[in-house]
Amino acid sequence: MPFTLLLHIANEDPVVAEVDEMPEMDAQWIRANNPRRKDNKDLAYLLPEVTSVLYPTWRINFIEIMPGDNEEEIMTTVRDSSRR
Repeated sequence: MPFTLLLHIANEDPVVAEVDEMPEMDAQWIRANNPRRKDNKDLAYLLPEVTSVLYPTWRINFIEIMPGDNEEEIMTTVRDSSRR
């Protein structure tokens, strides 16, 4: 099952991409499939026929894991502690 990630790369706009499996904690590279901008437009620095990119993990500030279509909705109860 592929995962959709939002990669926040140092000094670049975030990149949305799919990965086949989540990267390990000691991974040095992340293979990003179908890389694109958040608005689904092509990345200007890639050729149009490119479908996968290897990003070194030292260039990635953090990764957001986007919710998938088949993930369960988690219901939580939030109690507002400011009301007394």
